[in-house]
Amino acid sequence: MKAQHQSLDRISALPQDTMEKVLSLMPIRDALRTSILSKKWRYCWTRMPKLVFDDNMVKLSSNMEEEIEKYKVVNAIFHVLLLHKGPISELCICIIDAEIGNEIDQIILHLSWSKNIKKFRLWIYEYYKLPCSFFSLQGLECLELLYCKVEIPLMFNGFSMLKSLGFYYVNITAKMLQQFLTACPLLEGITLIGNHQTDFTGGNKFTFVELFKCLPLIQGVNFSSVYIKHFTAGGMSQKLPASLVYLRILILDQVCFHNQNELSSILCVINSSPNLEKIKLKMIRPDRQYTMLDLQDYSGINLDHLKELEIISFHKYTPEMEFVKLIMAKSPLLKRARIELNISVSVHEEVKMLRDLLFLPIPRASPAAKFIIERPKK
Repeated sequence: MKAQHQSLDRISALPQDTMEKVLSLMPIRDALRTSILSKKWRYCWTRMPKLVFDDNMVKLSSNMEEEIEKYKVVNAIFHVLLLHKGPISELCICIIDAEIGNEIDQIILHLSWSKNIKKFRLWIYEYYKLPCSFFSLQGLECLELLYCKVEIPLMFNGFSMLKSLGFYYVNITAKMLQQFLTACPLLEGITLIGNHQTDFTGGNKFTFVELFKCLPLIQGVNFSSVYIKHFTAGGMSQKLPASLVYLRILILDQVCFHNQNELSSILCVINSSPNLEKIKLKMIRPDRQYTMLDLQDYSGINLDHLKELEIISFHKYTPEMEFVKLIMAKSPLLKRARIELNISVSVHEEVKMLRDLLFLPIPRASPAAKFIIERPKK
């Protein structure tokens, strides 16, 4: 008993900031249970700067009725918020198992007065329309939304502090996205991921030219095909009107180099990014015949800072091969080039590709670059 008492004393003697850091590493359900440790710990959780509400927050049985399940989840969230006393700098709501869209409105309204929330992640089951009160969270620096519908209210003045944005399967028109990004002048990183169900529409022209006008400080981009097709519509010239001097990382998912519009637009972005350090692409098969783009027209590209090239689902098509050769010829500091083959590439084709890229005398600006060709993992 004495040893146990001394152990509790040591726990209670921890500095306040250390106690809060310990709590921030725990699931919120366990953090609340620390109230029984001692008087000092009793209300310590009420000052936690990071709150994560997820499906593990309350114990739900598999045969529980939907309304009871929803009540338990919502009741637990409001219990925490009403007793919480300190500033909340990071808020995560990841509720997949219970449909609580209407209740989320009330939670966001409750928090909308706060200027302390810096990071907000909202991942829920249904396509949830963000309420007007959400746009009052003026202190946001990092925002991630999953399965939400975004309609910008007239009184929206922007997120002037926002630096990182992630939209995952978010329904938003091209016009609304342009308006949103224009009102976030400090953005450094942007991720736009969608699929065939993602409603990204709008008649206004919104290509890479218009997009990057909204992103003067951008350092990293990650786009999937539904956005790439819109941003590359009509193709582009060899350079953007203004260089992307801060862009370091370019990640594009499901790119087709047989599509002249996509290839010319991607090369335009690369050619306009003098400080690019990493390029990562995932390729897809062409869905029809396209007019091929002559990559010799881009011989003036200089990638003096590129260190890493990664291409996934490589089919060994001519434009893909020519792209790799171009990048390797223009990247004097390249350290690593990794190509993961598409499953359709035969061993014979792989051997021929190795010979073409490694053993034939093609220009390589960085002879020391590590070149890796791999088959997809099963």
